[in-house]
Amino acid sequence: MALAIYSLCTVTALLCAWLLFSAYRRSHYRLLLWSSLGFAGLTLNNLALALDKLVFTLVDLTILRTAIALLAFMVILYGLIWDSQ
Repeated sequence: MALAIYSLCTVTALLCAWLLFSAYRRSHYRLLLWSSLGFAGLTLNNLALALDKLVFTLVDLTILRTAIALLAFMVILYGLIWDSQ
């Protein structure tokens, strides 16, 4: 059951990143670019969570997961603050 939930979260974040990037290609609104890059980072975060909980059970990947999430949100925050039109 956990595998299904982690997979759905990862696929949802990947779908959001893809939709945001395809909207950016059509409109060239830069906030969509930063949001798509942020969601790509959140996809990696969800993938790291699944690997942490299901594959590498003896190794703690909490710091790596937190660093990935922090970078993803920093990208979105950069787009919101400095690069919004």
